[in-house]
Amino acid sequence: MANSRFFMYYFSRHRGLFKTFFFIPTTLALLTTLFILVYISNTSHLFFSHHHHRQPFRVINRKKPTVMSSSVSVSLLNVSNNSDGQVFADLPKRGGGEKVNRRSARVQLESNGNYMNNHEVFHDRDLFLEDYKQMNRSFRIYVYPHRRNDPFANVLLPVDFEPGGNYASESYFKKVLMKSHFITKDPSKADLFFLPFSIARLRHDPRIGTNGIQDFIRDYIFNISQKYPYWNQTGGADHFYVACHSIGRSAMEKAWEAKLNVIQVVCSSSYFLSGHISHKDVSLPQIWPRQGDPPELATSNRKKLAFFAGSVNSPVREKLLQVWRYDSEIYAHAGRLTTPYADELLGSKFCLHVKGFEVNTARIADSLYYGCVPVIIANHYDLPFTDILNWKSFSIVVATLDIPLLKKILKGLSSDEYLLLKSNVLKVRKHFQWHLLPVDYDAFYMVMYELWLRRSSIRVQLSTSIYSN
Repeated sequence: MANSRFFMYYFSRHRGLFKTFFFIPTTLALLTTLFILVYISNTSHLFFSHHHHRQPFRVINRKKPTVMSSSVSVSLLNVSNNSDGQVFADLPKRGGGEKVNRRSARVQLESNGNYMNNHEVFHDRDLFLEDYKQMNRSFRIYVYPHRRNDPFANVLLPVDFEPGGNYASESYFKKVLMKSHFITKDPSKADLFFLPFSIARLRHDPRIGTNGIQDFIRDYIFNISQKYPYWNQTGGADHFYVACHSIGRSAMEKAWEAKLNVIQVVCSSSYFLSGHISHKDVSLPQIWPRQGDPPELATSNRKKLAFFAGSVNSPVREKLLQVWRYDSEIYAHAGRLTTPYADELLGSKFCLHVKGFEVNTARIADSLYYGCVPVIIANHYDLPFTDILNWKSFSIVVATLDIPLLKKILKGLSSDEYLLLKSNVLKVRKHFQWHLLPVDYDAFYMVMYELWLRRSSIRVQLSTSIYSN
């Protein structure tokens, strides 16, 4: 009892001392917290930097050929979270420190980290134009040579006719590239090496066919690795091939080093596919060739809200037709039309790109050509030129689960928002056209720019040989 009274007496006499004892650490904790918050706010650009147009770090030594080795190409672009949560390391552009800082200063972020740029068709127009000029001046590609009397000349050389059909993008690219100023005959000056086999031609060649494509490519890569030193220097990390048919994405299944390292320029570019690596691979736009300039759209009368026509070859299309087949404003047709396809595109405000067997079809390019705002209903589609173009400014993306909400989504747009989308459609449609004689900023030059962005890479050695199997 005496002890208790003594404690109470002592506490009352020294109450100020106890207050100070508890106040000091609390104050220090608050000050530390404030310091951390200020530090994070001042350095947030290190964690949320713009990933478009940044060059990966380059570690390629062509002066010392090495033996065939197992490696994985790792394209290191800026920190960027895509829909699948993939993260890429942030490295400065070679010789471009000032450019990086200037770019970072322009970026504005929403609270969720997305970029607030829904009006401009380019992520950074000035930077694109500046880089585009540099690409035109300096970018060089070496194509493995083949004789015209080669047994597989039909597969390895450009077609001798004007490409056509649904998968013409592959043939157009190779035909135009071979006559362009980007080609070099000196491999020491090459930024990238082109593997010129045509998936479409392999598919239709009776000696090969669909089932023989993987064997052909495995043998082709083995042959060039024995005859030339360029593949062995990087494990194929500075090589690329082009394919528009969906079979092309499985072409490397029997050449694992190629599958991991080579830049795949493919139409069927989906985040959902394990073989597709965003920012390493390139999304090739699937474009149905059309002659002449796009139609004049000043007098087009778009009475329909939305339009789709096509085969019912996927659950997504089945769902679309199930919900909207008999709607008076959304025209969803299965199979062939009784009216001209072009008239339907010209008479609709929105044109639906709906996933079929693959995420890609030619409908986006069709929509743009006829001035119709594309509505993309294809989950995980790595859209063409997404490193350059701001798709939010000229298209609407609708998740497949939201098909029943389609009309509500489209009618929820104000007239001003629709007119802005339509205006931007007219700005970007030139990027989705092929020409035998390329025109600045057309599909050929845009694909070349995407390749130029990927001209640098590093390699990560594997402990076991990929070819051991």
